[in-house]
Amino acid sequence: MDFIVMLYQRMFHLYLLKQNLYKKYSLFRIISINLANVNNAKQIISVLGCGWFGLPLARKLVESGFEVKGSVTQKSKLDLLSNYGIDAHQINLNDNTFSGSSFFKCDVLIICIPGSVKSADDNDYYYAVQKSLIYACKAKVKHVILISSIGVYTDVNTIVDERSLIKANDHKSKILLNTEELLNHQKDFTATIVRFGGLIGAQRNLAKYFAGKRQVPQGLAPINLIALQDCIGITLQIIEQKAFGYTYNAVCPHHPTRADFYTALAKNTGYEIPEFVCKKGTWKQVDSFNVPHILNYKFIVNNWFNWIAEQSINSL
Repeated sequence: MDFIVMLYQRMFHLYLLKQNLYKKYSLFRIISINLANVNNAKQIISVLGCGWFGLPLARKLVESGFEVKGSVTQKSKLDLLSNYGIDAHQINLNDNTFSGSSFFKCDVLIICIPGSVKSADDNDYYYAVQKSLIYACKAKVKHVILISSIGVYTDVNTIVDERSLIKANDHKSKILLNTEELLNHQKDFTATIVRFGGLIGAQRNLAKYFAGKRQVPQGLAPINLIALQDCIGITLQIIEQKAFGYTYNAVCPHHPTRADFYTALAKNTGYEIPEFVCKKGTWKQVDSFNVPHILNYKFIVNNWFNWIAEQSINSL
C-alpha cells in the first residue's frame, strides 16, 4: 500500500510539471494528504497514558487518519477520549487485578507513562512498563515506542547525544536506563526510544517554579527543553516515516542559559523575576543526532526567545 501511495503521488507530481500547473499545488497537497490518510487508516495505534502529552498526541493521530486507542486510569475521563474519536480504555497497570485488555491489540503501542522516580525504592515506573510489554508481546504488537526522558543522562559537564556512553550514577537515571533496556532486549517487536527534554507549553509554564526565588543555582547552565508541539511532531514523524528501531533525543537544539531563559519567560508571563547565581555548576547539554539525520525533522520551536515573545500571562 505504501508503494501504491508513493506511485500515485509521483505520477501526479510529474503531471503537474508537464502541464505547468504548480499554481494548483494546493490541490496536489490535498490529494497527497488524503492518500496518506487512506494508508494510515489501516494502522491501529494505542496510546498508553492519555495525559498532558498522550491526549493531544492521540488527537493528532486521529486527525492523521489512524485508528487510535487511548488509555486513562480514571473512569471519569473515558468520555473525554471518546469525544475526540479515540477508542477509550481504563487501564491501571499498578492494579494487581488487571489482567489484560483489547487495548493492546494494535500495530504500534506508544507508552506515555510518567517516568517519575520519587525515592530509591520507587520502581513503579519500571514495573508498569515491564507489565505493558508482557501484554504487548501476547498481543503480537509490531512496534513499541517508549516515551522516556533525558534524565538518563546525569550532569557530566559536557554535550551528549544518542551516540554518547551513558553513565547512570543515580537512582533516577538507572531506573530510566533499565526501563529502556527492557525494550531494547526484546525480540518480539521493534523498540523505539524517544527521550523528551523538559516539557513546556499548554498549561505548563516552568517560570512559576522559579518565580521570585533568590540565589537559584546553575544560572549559566544550558536548558534542555522541548515544546509540546514538537513532542507530537517528532512522534508522528517516527510513525509516518516508519523510522522505528532507533533512540531519539527529542530536545530543542536552542540551549540558552537558565538565567536568560527563565528571566525572560517570567517577565513575559507575569511572574516575579528570579535571581540566579551566575555560575554554570554541574550541567549537561543534550543534543540529537538522530532527529535531524534520520527523521530530517524541523523543529516548530527552534528559538526559545521567539517563542517567549509569543506567550502571554494567559497563554501558558
